[in-house]
Amino acid sequence: MSVEKKRVPFRWVAVGIAVVALLLAGVVSYYASAHPDGLEYVAGKTGFLDSASEHGAADGPLADYDTSGVDNERLSGGLAGVIGTVVVLVVAGGLALLVRRRSTGSSDEA
Repeated sequence: MSVEKKRVPFRWVAVGIAVVALLLAGVVSYYASAHPDGLEYVAGKTGFLDSASEHGAADGPLADYDTSGVDNERLSGGLAGVIGTVVVLVVAGGLALLVRRRSTGSSDEA
């Protein structure tokens, strides 16, 4: 009795990963902790948080996990998460395609 395994096309796996990532970024991110990250927390506890200066992207469109120009807090944070996720997926996908094409091309020459 042999069990035949059905292969799932990579495209469906990639779409599934993208959908899950976008749901996590857009919906679940709203329920993330509102407390500062570890470095900011330690800086506040040790007393040198007041000496910190703003970074160069502090007035950027996605600063502080919010989308500038969107007044609804939930929508603003979710939109920032979705935009960030899309950017990361596009960059990672582009790099993966670039590396795959290069490795395929170099093996043909050998």
